[in-house]
Amino acid sequence: MPLLSVRDLHVTFDVPGGAVEAVKGASFTLDKGETLALVGESGSGKSVTALSILQLLPYPMASHAPSSSIVFDGTELVGAGETTMRDIRGNRIAMVFQEPMTSLNPLHTIEKQIAETLHLHKRLTPAAARKRIVELLRLVGLPEAEERLDAYPHQLSGGQRQRVMIAMALANEPDMLIADEPTTALDVTIQAQILKLLKELQSRFGMALLLITHDLGIVRKMADRVLVMTKGEVVEAAPTEELFERPQHAYTRHLLAAEPKGAPPVADPAAPTLLDARGLKVWFPIRSGLWRRVTGHVKAVDGVGFELRRGETLGVVGESGSGKTTLGLALLRLIASEGEIRFDGQRLDGLSERRMRPLRREMQIMFQDPFSSLSPRLSVAQIVEEGLKVHRIGSTAAERRALIDAALVEVGLDPDAAERYPHEFSGGQRQRVAVARAMVLKPRFVVLDEPTSALDMSVQAQVVDLLRELQRRHGLSYLFISHDLRVVRALAHQVVVMKDGKIVEAGPAQQLFAAPRHPYTRALMAAAFELEVVESAATAQ
Repeated sequence: MPLLSVRDLHVTFDVPGGAVEAVKGASFTLDKGETLALVGESGSGKSVTALSILQLLPYPMASHAPSSSIVFDGTELVGAGETTMRDIRGNRIAMVFQEPMTSLNPLHTIEKQIAETLHLHKRLTPAAARKRIVELLRLVGLPEAEERLDAYPHQLSGGQRQRVMIAMALANEPDMLIADEPTTALDVTIQAQILKLLKELQSRFGMALLLITHDLGIVRKMADRVLVMTKGEVVEAAPTEELFERPQHAYTRHLLAAEPKGAPPVADPAAPTLLDARGLKVWFPIRSGLWRRVTGHVKAVDGVGFELRRGETLGVVGESGSGKTTLGLALLRLIASEGEIRFDGQRLDGLSERRMRPLRREMQIMFQDPFSSLSPRLSVAQIVEEGLKVHRIGSTAAERRALIDAALVEVGLDPDAAERYPHEFSGGQRQRVAVARAMVLKPRFVVLDEPTSALDMSVQAQVVDLLRELQRRHGLSYLFISHDLRVVRALAHQVVVMKDGKIVEAGPAQQLFAAPRHPYTRALMAAAFELEVVESAATAQ
């Protein structure tokens, strides 16, 4: 008998205006010790299927069809009572969520959050729980485990938070682990470490693993079998090697072929320099003691310099904490810095906010997560119009609306959707809104801070194509910040590699990707290549 058996699963959400069937008759099994990958783009029903197993859907808004069945080790979970589910959740079936920063409680220490599940299911004393927590944190490779017990989630890096989530999930040695996009927003080196950790822990505990992801490189590396979902339906199921070598369904073939490809637009090597940074420093003071004296500094950006020409893209790569985003914010004068910054020959460092304001129209930024950077209270039209009002572009509402509609059309959105709100769009569409908000001001320089990291592969490719087309059309200069080296390769003319606030290697993108010189760059490339090579082999089939 399989450990988990899902049969004819239907999930319907009752929403204003009607019902939406999110999962349509999904069926599959999962054996002990097996890894099953559930793949598909956003909205395909992957996470809803996983949440159904633990009965974590928002009832009564969500409902199952009478024929739906989820049997775990002989126990029917659909319609199971709260006592039964309480015994299973976090004990026999555990879950690692996509974004640990939103899954961990910001008000509780790491020790308190892991201790909660030990107390609920094992009734351990505080001393025994503390000993077990240290053991778990060491097991998942968290450095200085005992010193981390009193830390809060915001005091840890993304990879460290994900390790805490895994430690919490493994606290009671579950029979099954559900990992929902566990590495989506992590650096390639951290991603490789987390995947290796999951493999080792699965082997050690004999767990079944249900892996939910849109990254097919991870799937081929990790999974025994694969289920492909789209629009709530399972359209293909096969052993991993068979699915990669002989995909049957058109949607599966689409997923295998979907990744950022191509090269950036040809840049003019004789183009004038648009942005020039010299000796740029951003040091954050460390204060301690009763009088809060400065006892040291966090050197987020430490003596960085480069040139960016018109119509060119500079890729900035490195792990979390390397100083990439801080560099982008400093260039835009959104945080204080030392050193020279010249934009089109004009010194920016030392300019007052009043004198900077006219230049802000020409220097824009796109953030990593459009859902948090777009106001939920404003319509798309209001979001795009905001910059026009600030810079007094368009003397009437009708003129501004014409500019808004033109910007939406340029980024591939229907102007009729301008009165809708961000939550009514997909992740890719929201990112297009963010592009429109920046482009409506006709900037010359745009900082792109991880704009594709949380998107599906096919949507990533669409956004990359859009950014390249806009650069070609308007001669834009980009500072592209990313940990995804495949996307950097598709967009960047020049690349700088940052580590601990310093640039450790810089050069033309083709040269740097072909022959990295610094050991840190080679480590980044190796981690990215390890996950990419299986995808390249699959696309060549």
